[in-house]
Amino acid sequence: MSNRPNIVIMMTDQQQARFCRREGFELDTTPFLDGLARQGVWFNRAYTAAPICVAARISLLTGRWPSATRVRSNHNVPDATYEKDIVDVLKEQGYVTAVCGKNHSHLKPDRVDHWFAAGHTGGENPNRTEIEKAFDQYMRERGHRTHLVPTPFPVECQAPYRAVSSAMRWIETLPDRPFFLWLTFAEPHNPFQVPKPYFEMFPPESLPNPLAGPETLESRGFKWRFNRRQFLNAFSNFDGELPRARSNYLGMLRMIDDQFRRFVEFLEARGLRENTIFVFLSDHGDFCGEYGLMRKGPEMNEFLMRIPLLIAGPGIGARRDAHPAHVSLVDIMPTLCEAVGVPLPNGVQGRSLWPLVAGGEYPAEEFASVYAEQGFGGLHYTEDDTLDPVTEGALNPNVGYDCLNSWTQSGTMRMLRRGDWKLVVDMQGRGQLYNISKDPAELQDLYGKPQAAAIQHEMTAELLAWTLRAQDPLPLPRRRYVMKTDPRNYWSPYR
Repeated sequence: MSNRPNIVIMMTDQQQARFCRREGFELDTTPFLDGLARQGVWFNRAYTAAPICVAARISLLTGRWPSATRVRSNHNVPDATYEKDIVDVLKEQGYVTAVCGKNHSHLKPDRVDHWFAAGHTGGENPNRTEIEKAFDQYMRERGHRTHLVPTPFPVECQAPYRAVSSAMRWIETLPDRPFFLWLTFAEPHNPFQVPKPYFEMFPPESLPNPLAGPETLESRGFKWRFNRRQFLNAFSNFDGELPRARSNYLGMLRMIDDQFRRFVEFLEARGLRENTIFVFLSDHGDFCGEYGLMRKGPEMNEFLMRIPLLIAGPGIGARRDAHPAHVSLVDIMPTLCEAVGVPLPNGVQGRSLWPLVAGGEYPAEEFASVYAEQGFGGLHYTEDDTLDPVTEGALNPNVGYDCLNSWTQSGTMRMLRRGDWKLVVDMQGRGQLYNISKDPAELQDLYGKPQAAAIQHEMTAELLAWTLRAQDPLPLPRRRYVMKTDPRNYWSPYR
């Protein structure tokens, strides 16, 4: 086989980072991934670029912030702006490429050598078996709801199983060339459904209580109250089904974990694992019962912003405890470029994590904070606006209620996480400041409070610096000017 490593990005959709034993969660949802994390390097201060699917996924593949890709909503895929993405880079280096699972990005089948689509309603390939077709029809008919009984089809019908099967069949046909695979599951995103035995693994009565209840929304602002109100409008027994939704969510995590195990053991049996770099992450999180909510929606709460992230494989040392760096989903593309020895394409904004995971020297200050974006622009909607949720499409028969809508996504927000603290500022100068270590549910806003004045001042200046870094460098100057850049996109001095 080639000396260059194979690369597999294993991705989930809407996975809250704290639901795993390695982070201290009391239920054993992801035993295989916990073990894989400790065979490599894992981060508990990893953040999405934006808490929505398309913007995050395009940022992952391009190494660029949503404000630079021009993709700030799930409806702007055609506007993706970049010079080269990770597929372009790796194909130029001789890699064969594949996407198996949920795409929801700018990629199309003709961009890769193998394509297998499997999403929230099962698979889409024409060679489905009869039982797979029946499962897909079952999923379409029930929409994005919480299933109160076990899904009456075997796990082999579930999209993660089918995506892994397609990936394995493809790998068995490959020539002696390195491969890149984006193995991307639509779960644990809604619909909240799972078959036996996963349906029974985490009974509702066994779950720890949420950190914050629906009563806390009174202090959170209009977007939050609007979001819950529409869930109650769309689902007649929303609160009654919430414990089962949380239970199914955790059951899906174990199902996902088993499918990643199945795939990695397949590579190991064929002698491919030792030369494969694995990156596991999610695009964003899920409320999973916090504040009386499921799914996602308003603003930049930790439950939505922080994501699981681990990197393991050749050249990467084992680390039992979490790496202390603050890192971003945007950093993955430049990390993989360095892993295969390729300079960063023009316009890439993320920072290479390769020295962090390979045991090299790096400037600690560079990773003392991390930045993220939210909102498609304009003004925030308020109680006084008359836009109708049915006319707009937020309330619709396909998903019941789409929590990504004109209300929850309106405006522009920017976030900075540093140490114990988190700062969020919007385009009208409204700020929020939380001590996450003492207040993980973000119930005590310290913005403007005298006791937090010093940290607020420091973080505001740092957020401004991050916002300037996030300005799109493309197009480059067309004549004499030569832009000075660091090969790893570091901004802190370290030489």
